[in-house]
Amino acid sequence: MAGLARFGVSIEDELLKKFDRLIQQEGYLNRSEAIRDLIRKNLVEKEWGEKGDVAGGIVIVYNHEKRELVNKIIDIQHDFHEIIISSQHVHLDKQNCLEVIIVKGEAKRIGKLADTLHSLKGIKHCTLARATTGKEL
Repeated sequence: MAGLARFGVSIEDELLKKFDRLIQQEGYLNRSEAIRDLIRKNLVEKEWGEKGDVAGGIVIVYNHEKRELVNKIIDIQHDFHEIIISSQHVHLDKQNCLEVIIVKGEAKRIGKLADTLHSLKGIKHCTLARATTGKEL
């Protein structure tokens, strides 16, 4: 780890108790690591509002029996080929499929891809998991 800085934080007793319960539930060994993760999370969110490349994953669940839906999903992915790194397709049951699309590129373009997929008739669930390329952390 690069240099380490220590600092004090003033916080209300009740808020600290809630935070301690939360970090215990999530398995943190100490407050410091939990606070570092909160800071990183906020920095990643900030990256998504700025210029430069970001990374993430788009998760969709859909009924593959919906007429022409699979072809539309594939066509859309070809339209956004420059930001798609990979995709993984899983058969959940006889009708439902889950697809995870790994993306890297401009946040606005990634958002457009997620919105385009989400708006298709037959998509049951679509979510964008915002991540980072790691360069800014």
